[in-house]
Amino acid sequence: MKEFTLEKFEEASELVQKVTSETKLVFSEFFSEQSGNKVYFKPENMQYTGAYKLRGAYYKISTLSDEEKAKGIVTASAGNHAQGVAYAAKLAKIKATVFMPTTTPLIKINRTKNYGATVELYGDVFDEAATKAMEYAKESGATFVHPFNDLTVATGQGSIAMEIIKELPTVDIILVPIGGGGLCAGVATLAKMLNPNIHVIGVEPENAACMKASVKEGHIVTLPSANTIADGTAVKTPGDKLFNYVKENVDDIITINDNELIVSFLDMVENHKMIVENSGLLTVAALKHLDVKGKKIVAILSGGNMDVITMASLIQHGLIARDRIFTVSVLLPDKPGELAKVADLLASERGNVIKLEHNQFISINRNAAVELRITIEAYGTEHKEQIVERLNKEGYRPKLVRSKGTYNA
Repeated sequence: MKEFTLEKFEEASELVQKVTSETKLVFSEFFSEQSGNKVYFKPENMQYTGAYKLRGAYYKISTLSDEEKAKGIVTASAGNHAQGVAYAAKLAKIKATVFMPTTTPLIKINRTKNYGATVELYGDVFDEAATKAMEYAKESGATFVHPFNDLTVATGQGSIAMEIIKELPTVDIILVPIGGGGLCAGVATLAKMLNPNIHVIGVEPENAACMKASVKEGHIVTLPSANTIADGTAVKTPGDKLFNYVKENVDDIITINDNELIVSFLDMVENHKMIVENSGLLTVAALKHLDVKGKKIVAILSGGNMDVITMASLIQHGLIARDRIFTVSVLLPDKPGELAKVADLLASERGNVIKLEHNQFISINRNAAVELRITIEAYGTEHKEQIVERLNKEGYRPKLVRSKGTYNA
């Protein structure tokens, strides 16, 4: 495929419906009230493989000749693309080989194997695995399915735009995550073909904004690093085959810092009971950056593959960011009854004590100063300030302690 065409987008949209879960738009009362717009989510995190990647992989396979299918396909990925390709190949009943870095978590390796793919571990990072996969493609004759820099794959991803517009023809703005640019190029190009008045906004991690940098410079830019918790969009170089489509059809690109993703994760869990991975949360965080009111906005939630340990960490950091959990240090004499006094004070202010650390060695004169660090659960910033003010009033001279492991603001 040399260029995107409406005919191919229509073909892809019909084909992927056979293998994808129906991800109808979800209206968000919470985010609508917050933003003053009508906000809808396109929940691709609810796909069988946990992400939109199945669309592009399956459509790519559908375009292969019988001879090409007989030789199988090969790809490189440590995440959603690996699982999308493996499952698409299983549905098409062809062989798939997936090269994954040796650092890939075991759960992702096993999931990819369970979909029927052969997994080869090679290198420490994606680039090394990708190089090996392309070597394998040349040697074996298998078709290499690129994670993003492939117009046929991107056409399959663009089927999301077709579904959005069919369900909500009057959509004003579509928010799309950007990694390498495949999803964004496909969605933006088809959206503009169907309705040039739709505003398409790409969203990138602040520390991996390779597409924004490339658009600004007018040519492909490679970043020195791509350090972000949004690992699915941690790309240093955008796809050169996609760049012009993004430049022509995307109206703006917003960047999001990691702290915003942490808070967005908590918002989605509490208000929608949805697990959305960090890359999929980019569009949720972007809602606060829009200077519009009364618009119909669709935010694409690109995936929901996240391990339990990462979820637990995000929830903890989100609670800290929202002042729902905080730590305070107070000094008190080392004698019986002092701890009880502080506990009674906190109870009277409805602060829930989560953790206590008692340090008797902060001063040589233990009667003058023993440090007590208290981690407290509060209702939010106002309640936190109320508790700190009461401690001050009672002479404890509280100092707020930055929790270990929190992300920099």
